[in-house]
Amino acid sequence: MGGAGAAHLSGGGLGGWEFAFTAVATYVAYRGLDSWTFIGIGWLLHTAWDAVHHVRGNPIVPFDHTSSLGCAICDPVIALWCLAGGRTPAELLRTWRVAAGAR
Repeated sequence: MGGAGAAHLSGGGLGGWEFAFTAVATYVAYRGLDSWTFIGIGWLLHTAWDAVHHVRGNPIVPFDHTSSLGCAICDPVIALWCLAGGRTPAELLRTWRVAAGAR
């Protein structure tokens, strides 16, 4: 998450706001060192920042106009996984089976 937060610094496009976002993303990534929730929040923040870049026409990869859109589509999936505790698919399946059996 920390690296993803700084990814837009190279392309710029939003001036000083890029540095402000990177500062927020760095703080969230630091808090994420012991919290899956903060990592999930960070990926949602990055999703929003990618959407802004896509709408403004300043993609993360300058020669690929849809690169920010691609990140904005993929990042929420990572965020949901983190917000679910970063469990493996097998662990999630076991949790769902136990919950279904408890009904």
